Amino acid sequence: MGKIVFVVNPNAANGTAAAQWPQIADMAQKRLGTFETLFTERVGHAMELARGAAAGGADLIVSVGGDGTMNEVANGLMNEDGTPVNPQIAVGQISIGTGGDFRKTTGLPKDIDAAFDWLVGDAVRPIDVGRMEMTGHDGEPQVRYFVNIASAGIGGAVDERVNMATKILGGFFSFFWGTITAMLSFKNVPMRIVLDDERDLGERRVFSLAVANGRFFGGGMQMAPGADMSDGLFDVVIIGDVDWSEKLSQLPRIYSGAHLGHEKVEIHRAKKVEAISDHTALLDVDGEVPGRLPTTFTICPGALKFKVKQ
Repeated sequence: MGKIVFVVNPNAANGTAAAQWPQIADMAQKRLGTFETLFTERVGHAMELARGAAAGGADLIVSVGGDGTMNEVANGLMNEDGTPVNPQIAVGQISIGTGGDFRKTTGLPKDIDAAFDWLVGDAVRPIDVGRMEMTGHDGEPQVRYFVNIASAGIGGAVDERVNMATKILGGFFSFFWGTITAMLSFKNVPMRIVLDDERDLGERRVFSLAVANGRFFGGGMQMAPGADMSDGLFDVVIIGDVDWSEKLSQLPRIYSGAHLGHEKVEIHRAKKVEAISDHTALLDVDGEVPGRLPTTFTICPGALKFKVKQ
């Protein structure tokens, strides 16, 4: 299989990853043979480690952690222009995190032994990557990538609360409680949305704009049930100017994907999405909050090779 590198976030899931790593390392030795381990020490470090591993000749890079760790690894493997650093590198995941939404979208087993079935052998699935030209918290333009879902509106407000609080209750309850408390103060954001440079949806008040490569976000909410990570298109889900009663009634429906039938919910498909707002609209990107609108989202078809079961 060549050179294997594990990028491990020991703080994932309130330190669960650190506690489980000896067991994972033992299993990796038995099933994969020789490998290298790199531990993250700060936010953004997995990005640097993945890029360094790629430069060092890695053939397989495995993210051990949650959605945020997987996001950083993907960012480390992409050039700023939307091309992969090395298109031959395969990417895998051992999912230990609060949300696990990327794992749910790919179908990767939560059980660690079963997850290793996806790492052995040569089978890979090309997956799309989302590129964002966004506004950083310092107001300066930045380029970032995502593998699952990026959203603007309530999602960013929820992430802020979840990431500031303890995640000891686990993914579902952490995100559900974060959503309820964020909704208490959140006001729907006026924004203009343009698809593929030609479909101008105009300005409207938006509760949530989700630019989806994958299906799940927010600890199990099925925001885009029809999304396919390998079709070269975003599923763009817009929850419009819903009022309080509609927010409360639709929230449980999102977990099953039933919200798509609501009159104030739209779904589109596009390769490029521009979202512009004069108001503060934080981004939720694979469970993190890297910046805010205005942002341009562009699909990078088949940019990464994700390890799948033989």
